[in-house]
Amino acid sequence: MTSGFPEDARAFDAWAAAHVEGFRGPSRATKFPTGQSNPTYLVEAPSGRYVLRRKPPGKLLKSAHMIEREYRVLRALEGAGFPAPRALALCEDGGVVGTAFYLMAHVDGRIFWNPALPELEREERGKIFDAMNEGLAKLHGIDVAAAGLADFGKPGSYFARQLQRWTEQYRASETSAIDDMDRLIVWLGRHVPADDGRVALVHGDWRIDNMIFDAQAPRLLAVLDWELSTLGHPFADLAYQCMYWRMPNASNGLGGIDRAAEGIPTEAEYVAAYCRRAGLDGIADWTFLIAFSFFRIIAIAQGVYKRALDGNASNPERAREMGAGLPLMAKLAMEEVARNG
Repeated sequence: MTSGFPEDARAFDAWAAAHVEGFRGPSRATKFPTGQSNPTYLVEAPSGRYVLRRKPPGKLLKSAHMIEREYRVLRALEGAGFPAPRALALCEDGGVVGTAFYLMAHVDGRIFWNPALPELEREERGKIFDAMNEGLAKLHGIDVAAAGLADFGKPGSYFARQLQRWTEQYRASETSAIDDMDRLIVWLGRHVPADDGRVALVHGDWRIDNMIFDAQAPRLLAVLDWELSTLGHPFADLAYQCMYWRMPNASNGLGGIDRAAEGIPTEAEYVAAYCRRAGLDGIADWTFLIAFSFFRIIAIAQGVYKRALDGNASNPERAREMGAGLPLMAKLAMEEVARNG
């Protein structure tokens, strides 16, 4: 980092002592291998453990890496009683650790990196999925005005606006042509559903490895990585998670997994549980929602891959793996369209 952090944490320690109640240095920071978009660190100090998220160095795409938005939504979620890490302080001075960052409380618990949950017994797996489902319905039920987030995004026409935004982001970071992605963009543009008036706080990256669970029980303690959160359509979060039912297990998906044998709910069961909690009869335009989810994750992964080529990736090896997987994700999206579109 340009300021020497974490090798030399003196500037950070001085800032934290002035802005975080009870903080005492000296601190030591260790970078987590995950956090492709915003580099994330475990900070250990005599006063306790903390987590720091910062913008990456280098030239950034417009509206990307908005850690200021993450900080704002974490503060709002604390007030709403939603399970998320407690935000402690925001620093927009790039001279402290090299880029803007925020500090949050560390949450002890379990993170599951493989959605097939191989480390758990069969009877435990369904309970973890149900806890995720319950958390998603609770998130979408938050009164955004009461939480102080009424201006956190533009209400209405969510999918049309997101399609435009992420197409622009994808084109800005495109490194080679992916024919299926080009076809997918065209198909989505022709099938954007009419706005139905639903608006909720959406997470934007609702998947199991962005969550911390209680060490002893299937209880959701904290949802992480709120960079993509906004006011949007709640079905986008639901479909985004269900997209992983189609992706290979090697890509953190559930494709090829015998769900019944492993105690993992089917997509239909998961969607039905969400609908019960949200008071819905069903979800319309499901093919569009799944295809849109693939489109958005491809656009995001393309940006990560481009940063690796530019020398700014948080985890270059993982970024290159993501880049290599882009054609497969586009192919899976178009297969979904061909089956059901």
